[in-house]
Amino acid sequence: MELFRKSSFHCALPVFILLVCLFIILSNYVVFAFNYDVFTCFQSSKDANITSNYRTGYHFQPPKNCMNDPNAPMYYNGVYHLFYQYNPKGSTMNNIVWAHSVSKDLINWINLEPAIYPSKPFDKYGTWSGSATILPGNKPIILYTGVVDANMTQVQNYAVPANLSDPYLREWNKPDNNPLIVPDISITKTQFRDPTTAWMGKDGHWRIVVGSSRNRGGLAILYRSRNFMKWIKAEHPLHSSAKTGNWECPDFFPVSLQGSNGLDASYNGKYVKYVLKNSLPVAAFEYYTIGTYDAKQDRYIPDNTSVDGWKGLRLDYGIFYASKSFYDPSKDRRIVWGWSYELDGLPNNENNKGWAGIQAIPRKVWLDFSGKQLVQWPIEELKTLRKQNVRLSNKRLDNGEKIEVKGITASQADVEVTFSFSSLDKAEPFDPSWADLYAQDVCAIKGSTVPGGLGPFGLATLASQNLEEYTPVFFRVFKAQENFKVLMCSDAT
Repeated sequence: MELFRKSSFHCALPVFILLVCLFIILSNYVVFAFNYDVFTCFQSSKDANITSNYRTGYHFQPPKNCMNDPNAPMYYNGVYHLFYQYNPKGSTMNNIVWAHSVSKDLINWINLEPAIYPSKPFDKYGTWSGSATILPGNKPIILYTGVVDANMTQVQNYAVPANLSDPYLREWNKPDNNPLIVPDISITKTQFRDPTTAWMGKDGHWRIVVGSSRNRGGLAILYRSRNFMKWIKAEHPLHSSAKTGNWECPDFFPVSLQGSNGLDASYNGKYVKYVLKNSLPVAAFEYYTIGTYDAKQDRYIPDNTSVDGWKGLRLDYGIFYASKSFYDPSKDRRIVWGWSYELDGLPNNENNKGWAGIQAIPRKVWLDFSGKQLVQWPIEELKTLRKQNVRLSNKRLDNGEKIEVKGITASQADVEVTFSFSSLDKAEPFDPSWADLYAQDVCAIKGSTVPGGLGPFGLATLASQNLEEYTPVFFRVFKAQENFKVLMCSDAT
């Protein structure tokens, strides 16, 4: 499940959904509007030996085996490309190659042969994550991390299409002048990976960032190149931060201050902020900051409202990791892909069911009007999966009332729900001591069974017949000194 911050609520949910209003202690009433749509599965491929229990029809996943990080998503000549870390031999994270799928609508995908796999001295022990860049002349190129020895020494390589006239770019060559970048003596060679999409500065030089670590802190190492073949390490990193652990799968891109349209990585105009996202393996979460890019000094400076590491903003508060964004020029938007691993409990579950891992729902991302955080929303194409519609409108919920949404027969559903109140006067005060807590910590304090002024209210998903078990996705409204704060929570316990 992915959660998205916006004024209305949109979520992919399994069946047995109850719409609930729990412990709303106020004299006025709550009105909600509810839309529910059943959708068809866009993955038609099935394997006779693969168990279908819990397989999603809404997210991207291969027909079988293990997948993880999205690699180098791109839009090229009318086709969307998704490369991803994949084990073609089983459902565990071994034998990793770059799997390759293509689509014209981000919904219906064609699975191709792996694009990159260990085969040469510069990637004999592994072909890890990377990014794609479109060079002048409309020529795509991939940068990726290769592992060169059993000690896990990492280098940065490149690959190019074997045939640009092939609309699907099925085959990719790894030239013998690889690697392009090797770690110098100042770099931890086992923590040196995941090159970003390149951007070109006003000086005509290309730049990339490679994730790394120094003295237990995160490091975004900056490299420059005139011709994309010879890369020189900058004297200072693009950005660094102490005590966050290693930074991997970095992503660096501009966001507009004037609306929700996306920007190309090389955008050099006005009215722009920048985002630096890093995956923190110690925490297994994604964190990002909003800030300014000093192009002359090649430094990124987070705003004073953004904090690096665990106290900062997470890109997603669910199970979500190793994300990668790309600019989609066909619809002038930036799209983020991310990997959602699973917590099946038993080590052999993946082997027994024959698959593991999915790609989270691709979402459009842009800067919030406050300039302090990102806004995300599922790509509009997902609406094409909607079929049967179940609708409830203008239903009043009193304190403690629960309403079951009937007519749901699919195993998964797309839900849009809007709650409205006649007044916010009963919102409970926001405790100033919570300001230093993570949002999820406040969710734990003020859970779905703790009564409040306005809330909790929301959805009870995965609900058993008598609510012995359910997963609540719920909201609470608080009154702060100068404004209202809305807390959105989910509780898998």
